[in-house]
Amino acid sequence: MASSHFKKKSNTKEEIPTASLPDIIFMLLIFFMVTTVLRETTVQVRTLLPKAEALTKIDQKRLVTYIYIGPRKLEDNRIGETGVQIDDALVEDLGNIRTIMYRKLIEQPKLIVSIKSDRQSEMGVLMDVQQELREAGTLRVNYSTKRDVG
Repeated sequence: MASSHFKKKSNTKEEIPTASLPDIIFMLLIFFMVTTVLRETTVQVRTLLPKAEALTKIDQKRLVTYIYIGPRKLEDNRIGETGVQIDDALVEDLGNIRTIMYRKLIEQPKLIVSIKSDRQSEMGVLMDVQQELREAGTLRVNYSTKRDVG
């Protein structure tokens, strides 16, 4: 009769359900893949942008190709002669700009060229780049600046 005072142990286990865990991880993975913007170019020239009072922001970044003009970055934080970079490649012969930009214009007819030129870039190089852009037919050109807060 003494055995009637003991409680029976239940066989239920307290586990966290993990059946939907792969679905949650997959949704998070897709969310971060869609919202993350990866840096596409490594800038090989210095671009200290000039300041401006009136700026217009470009909303459609997919239509923009950047051209960087400035002194080349060398080892030990030194700078070299003025260089021109389109995407990840330095352009050695400025005559190649016409071909590169014409091909980009064929792929994207609404292409906008944004020139990021260093304050101390040689004006002759900038004028040569502008002439090559005209010859390629890329006439939508934007000059990047910093906002003058003063």
